[in-house]
Amino acid sequence: MRRLVSRLVPKKLRGDAVTIPVIRLSGAIMPSNSLTRQNLSLATTATVIEKAFAVPDAPAVAIALNSPGGSPVQSRLIFRRIRDLAEEKDRKVFIFVEDVAASGGYMIAAAGDEIIADPSSIVGSIGVVSAGFGFQELIKKIGVERRVHTAGQNKAILDPFQPEKKEDVERLKALQLEMHEMFINLVKERRGAKLADDPELFTGAFWTGTRALDLGLVDGLGDMRSVLKERYGKKTRLALITQPRGLFGRKLGISSSAGSIPDLGAAIAGNAATGLIEAAEEQALWRRFGL
Repeated sequence: MRRLVSRLVPKKLRGDAVTIPVIRLSGAIMPSNSLTRQNLSLATTATVIEKAFAVPDAPAVAIALNSPGGSPVQSRLIFRRIRDLAEEKDRKVFIFVEDVAASGGYMIAAAGDEIIADPSSIVGSIGVVSAGFGFQELIKKIGVERRVHTAGQNKAILDPFQPEKKEDVERLKALQLEMHEMFINLVKERRGAKLADDPELFTGAFWTGTRALDLGLVDGLGDMRSVLKERYGKKTRLALITQPRGLFGRKLGISSSAGSIPDLGAAIAGNAATGLIEAAEEQALWRRFGL
């Protein structure tokens, strides 16, 4: 009701208060969710991002970011959606780094016109990593025979139940180099002359917010409330934009591998095993930065 009344009052009579929509992007960047854990992907973030940019008369959108990285594809899709809307709506984007914006998390941060970090934030890790396990010795010990039949000689490369092959690793590294180059170009395009001439910048190393400022990876140090009130005035209002919630308090408007509500029982069973693996992968991402 207050918003409706505000729209009816001429802009020049509304006072000098500014409303800045705020969204939180927190979590590992993965294409799927479980029933109990939500990760960052375009599907899970698109609605709330679009809601933030739809707030009328807002000069900017503020994003609180906390992510150790994950899927390079989903990272770039989120980055692209933020930039497309910023240009379409002519809005400035502020990214406020919380604990960490690393790897794919930093790719999303690069969507900001300004990146602000805490002095103790972890920033960087501009690189590409692929990790897995080799189980071929384990299945031998427990008497399991692995049978793989393919049409196409490269269809089963890097199978964790078969010995690693040199040519498979070389193929993977070639893909990683190509993806790394794309990441570097994106950062250079967004940060430009702000970046320091430092040989460590694109090695996958990461730094505190203070050091990231020296390297040109962030534009300043501070917190959201203080920075935005200093920029737009003491009366600036921060309006948190969230997703609506549905069954079990789960946020709506997102895709999931869990299936529809009628298949809830099957979904819970089906997600149990994969959920454990994904949870382990997510924890590994966070723990790499001591979190």
